[in-house]
Formats: sequence, structure tokens, C-alpha cells
Amino acid sequence: MTQLALLPTAADPSRPGTGVDLPALIVLIAIFLVVTVLGFMASRWRRAASLDSLDEWGLGGRSFGTWITWFLLGGDLYTAYTFVAVPAAMFGAGAVSGFFAVPYTIIVYPMIFFFMSRLWSVSHRHGYVTAGDFVRGRYGSRGLSLAISITGFVATLPYIALQLVGIQAVLEVAGVGGSGNWLANDAPLFIAFVVLAAYTYTSGLRAPAIIAFVKDILIYLVIIVAVIYLPQKVGGWDAIFNAAHEKAQKPPKPGAAPFSDTVGPKAQWAYVTLAFGSAMALFMYPHSITAVLSSRSRDTIRKNASILPAYSFVLALLALLGWVAIAAGTKPIGLNGKPNAQLVVPQLFEDQFPSWFAGVAFAAIAIGALVPAAIMSIAAANTFTRNIYKEWLRPGATVAEEAKVSKLTSLVVKVFALVFVLTMDKQNAINLQLLGGIWILQTFPAIVIGLYTRWLDRWALLAGWAVAMIYGTKQAYDVASPATKHFGGSTADIPVIGELGYIAFTAVVINVIVAVVLTLVLRAVKVPQGRDETVVVDYFADADDPRVAAYDPEPFDDEPGTGPTGKHGARPDPV
Repeated sequence: MTQLALLPTAADPSRPGTGVDLPALIVLIAIFLVVTVLGFMASRWRRAASLDSLDEWGLGGRSFGTWITWFLLGGDLYTAYTFVAVPAAMFGAGAVSGFFAVPYTIIVYPMIFFFMSRLWSVSHRHGYVTAGDFVRGRYGSRGLSLAISITGFVATLPYIALQLVGIQAVLEVAGVGGSGNWLANDAPLFIAFVVLAAYTYTSGLRAPAIIAFVKDILIYLVIIVAVIYLPQKVGGWDAIFNAAHEKAQKPPKPGAAPFSDTVGPKAQWAYVTLAFGSAMALFMYPHSITAVLSSRSRDTIRKNASILPAYSFVLALLALLGWVAIAAGTKPIGLNGKPNAQLVVPQLFEDQFPSWFAGVAFAAIAIGALVPAAIMSIAAANTFTRNIYKEWLRPGATVAEEAKVSKLTSLVVKVFALVFVLTMDKQNAINLQLLGGIWILQTFPAIVIGLYTRWLDRWALLAGWAVAMIYGTKQAYDVASPATKHFGGSTADIPVIGELGYIAFTAVVINVIVAVVLTLVLRAVKVPQGRDETVVVDYFADADDPRVAAYDPEPFDDEPGTGPTGKHGARPDPV
């Protein structure tokens, strides 16, 4: 309450582009420095004999308990871009584009409870580090594993770029980067990039696991203060919902997206398929799987599935900040003088709170970018190392060489993200992230259905993936928006039904149909099925299971690159 008494009592008009907000910037830098120190200290936390293995550097020793996993998964899934984009969608387009994120994060947790615990078990039994490892072992198919791995790797890259876009949004509202000098303009982002790259390289997954504590405490603090204080300042929730409804009644401005405060009859299929499709896709990303596999036990995953919905509650409040901004009359104008809805939340905080608290909010967003960017780059690097470098280029690579390649690859993907953000229109990063969401969902049949049954044929799954990728990409290419002629959205007409729906969801239905039909054909002509190195009990193993204890993290001492996955073969079952 003392904190609230220090806040201004009258709503201020938006003051975009009024120069550097020095107090906010000082608070942002101070918190950033604290986080940087924590990132480098993380290499000493739960120190292993060596970080020269993917189990240690890339999965934190597979030792994180319930609360660390909770913060890591929360830091992984609720990114800076979530902080920026969800309320921006509520502000710019309304309920369908913005609020679908809330049911989708509710649907996803039962999926984690059932699917991810099985993936944890079989992965710890066989030493799998990536989804590609599992697919390789389950189906005995290098081609299908490569397809799944490339999809995950490529879909992750624009996601990393978007985290840097989130940092840029904060810096822009804080007034940094407005000079005509390109070096001064981009220097803050360069510094953030160097810090991120350095502590990720030295500490691996331990760094984002520690920083996630700070990030989530800041985000919870900022959101709780905002949802208590801001509605009082703009006239209450009635005024907020009335302002959103009033905006929905007005015809859209030329070049702007239409706005709706409800999910109308024509948008209901889009809303439902977006929620289900996004939930199915979320844990197919390599960084989500990395966070799951870093946990200590199968039970840790299940406990997290029951307590992670706390984030959904915060996300609902966060989404409503987009409508609070409408009621507050926030004008998100970039330093180039053009409207930019992505700036709406940072601008709302700068307008309505004292500078020191705006600095705390800016720090929450910036750190909310560093945590997932670190995990994503580690996950993408692990995927490249295990399923492309090791599988196709150097089958005899040692465990230490794997770790070295993964560390270097994590640097390369971050450089790519930085170059992408600095040289291309930010809209391209958003469009590619939407396209990545369509692509990553096409790995769902091979991974999730494969966790329950081996009935689908490996070649049929590969064909279904290929057809769905082509369909999804073509449909997304044909979607125009006021901002772009192509890849302007992720919804299109659903064939046969004729309703507007999420392209990824339609594509994955086609994916499964193709896989099922071709499986029947291939089984009829008796095409070889490939070797499955897993057995039923692998999918129920837990940390105290002797089958997990029997896993050898350094199998190459006696089997240089000759296992059925080319990496870690299944050990003889001691039970």
C-alpha cells in the first residue's frame, strides 16, 4: 500500500518520444547488472565435475526439482514477447487475436501431464536430449528424425529474434536508440546480446534456470501492482470494457486491422482452433522439451502440470492491459514517429507510473527476453549437434566434442537473431514466428502419437509431414494483412467446412490423414517397419528406476558412434 501511495493520482496523457527516461533507464541497468552477475555465477551452482557434455551444459545435469523446473518452464513459455505481443494484440485487434492465448495455456497443462511425463521417461531411459533423438530411436528412421529436427531448429530461430524485438521495444520507450548514429542506436542491444551470449556459453542451462527466479518475481510484482492500480486510475473495469466496446463500434482506420471486443460467430472456429492448435504446438518446440528433460524425475513434470496454471492467471491479467491502454488513451508511437502497437505496454507503464517503477517493468520485460532466448539457443544448438552434426556429419564425435559444437552453435544462432533484428523489418520476425508455429505443429504426430503407439509407419509420417508443411506454408503465404501482402496472419478457410480456422490445425489434420492412409497402404504391401529401440516399460520409468540408473552418459568410451541412434543406444535392461 505504501508503494501505491507513492504513485501519481491523476491519469496523464501519453507522452511518447519525449526523450530519455533517465530514472527508468538507471533502474533497468541496475537490475540488468544484477542478472548478469547471477548468470555468470550459475556455472558454480550445483557444480558438476565438468560442463563438457550435453547432459550437464544443455540439460543442467538433468537434476532440476519441482520449483526450479516451474520457474524454468515459466521463463521458457512466458517470454518478453508474450509480455509485449498479447496485450498488443488485445489493443490492436481485440479478443480473438489476443485472448485466445488464455484458453490455450489452460489446455496445454493436461497435455504436459500425460505426454511429457512419457517423453521424460523414455528419454532418461535412453539418454535422449532432443525430440529428434526420440523419433530416431522410436522409428529407426534417420530421415524422419532429420525432418523433425530441422523443423524444430528453423521454427526456433525467429522465436529468438522476437525476444530481441522485446528488448528493443523497452529501450525504444525508455528513449534509448533515437540518434541517427547506427552504433549509438544499436549499442544497447549489442550489449544485451554480448551478455546473453557470454553467460549462456559459460553456464549453459543453469544460467536461465537461476535468472528465471528474478524474472518471474519481477513479472508477478509488476502485473499485480498494475491490475490493482491502473483500473482505479482510468475509472474502473467498467470504463475499461466500455472503452474497448466503443472502439469495436468504430469502423477501422484505413490500413488498420479490424477490432472486436467479443468472439463473433464468424470467428469462433478461428478462436477454438487457435487455442487447441497453439496448445498442441507449444511443447513441440525444442526449448520446451529441453526444459522438460532437465527435470529430476517424471513426478516433477506431473507436479508442474498442476502448478503451472498460475501463469495462465497472470497471462489473463496481462492480456487485459491491452484494453487498459485503450481506456487510458495510450499512444504507442515509435521513435520513427509511426504508431507501433508492440510498444503499448511499455508506453502504458511509462505514462501511468513513476519512472522508477516503469524501470522495474522495463527490466521485467528485458529479463523476460534473456531467459527464453538463452533456453531457445541452447535447445536449437542441442538439436543441431545431436541430430545433424552427430547423426550426419561426424558420427564418431565424442561427448566433449558434442558439448563444444553445441556451445558454438548457440552463439551462431544468437548472432543470426541479432543480425535479423538489426537488418530486417520487425514485421518479418513476427511473420516468420507465425509461420514457425504452423511448421512446429507438424511434428506433433511423429512425437506425441509415437509416445503411445508405433502403429504409424515412418515413411507415412514423413509423407504426412511433407504434405502438411507445403499446405501450411502455401496457405500462410496467401494471407495478407494491412502491414504485409504475404504471411500476414495464421488463419484461413478450412477446406470442406468453409469456416475461418488456424492454418496449423488444419494442416496437422491433413498430416494425420495422410499418415494413416499411407500406413494402411505400406502395411498392405509389407514395407519394412524399421527398428524400435524402445520397449513399453521405458515409457513409465522414473528417477529411482534401475533402468534410468543404468543409463550411461558417456557411451562412446566403448561404443564409438555405433548405437542405433548413432549416439546413445539402449542399455541391457537390468530388470
